[in-house]
Amino acid sequence: MTFLTPLRISSLPSLNARTFSFNLGRLVLARTPPQWRPSIVRHPRPFSSHSSLRSRHEQHSERKPTTQEGKKPLRENIYTWPNLLTVSRIVACPILGYTIVKGDFVAATSLLVYAGLTDFVDGFLARRYNMRSVLGTILDPAADKTLMTTLTVSLAYNGMLPVPLAAIILGRDVALSLSAFYIRYTSLPSPKTWARYWDFSLPSAEVRPTTISKYNTALQLLLMGTTTISPLLPADISLPLQGLQWVVATTTIWSGLSYIFTKDAVKVISQRRRT
Repeated sequence: MTFLTPLRISSLPSLNARTFSFNLGRLVLARTPPQWRPSIVRHPRPFSSHSSLRSRHEQHSERKPTTQEGKKPLRENIYTWPNLLTVSRIVACPILGYTIVKGDFVAATSLLVYAGLTDFVDGFLARRYNMRSVLGTILDPAADKTLMTTLTVSLAYNGMLPVPLAAIILGRDVALSLSAFYIRYTSLPSPKTWARYWDFSLPSAEVRPTTISKYNTALQLLLMGTTTISPLLPADISLPLQGLQWVVATTTIWSGLSYIFTKDAVKVISQRRRT
């Protein structure tokens, strides 16, 4: 009969508390005869609850993607029919001003009709076929202001519009334009570079016209259009035009102040929104 070799505690290596039980079992198993040894699956390293929890945490961290790495800048499609029609309206403004200065009011009236039709069509397409874009909310009022500025300068140059009224209209538009440049810079996500500033596929802020501003734009267009076609009319409408000029001067000042005291006039686009 084969007996177990006495186990000397002094022969044990220096063990820490974490691996003592496992290494003690290995030492006893090594001194046990082969026929008495149970079939035990050996672990490549001592078992530790801390290491097990740490490995599970590492696996969970690997499976969970970070939101900062997956975040991409918000972009949108700016090449739509409403935007193209709006740009064409802006391009036609210098030609309109030239025809008014030269006294060709028939051609000027035709360009005014074209501007009105494209303004209606691009709004219809944007609503009907869901072609809205943040750039469109900027281009559409910009086209209206470009048209208004062209008519104001050319009509005042011909003496068909009072200079003080022209100064009020142009002063308001210049102030709003400078404010738009400032809002674009402050709302643009980092990095704020020159190329990103003029990249309108990266929307940063949305301009919402106030109610009085919509009425003011309609009244201004009515005044400018009526003044432009007045030489073609058989009757004299100078007196009604003077009354309309006073109304437009009042609404122009009122609408300019509304952008300052209205909270919802400018809305900053959140970068978490996805298109």
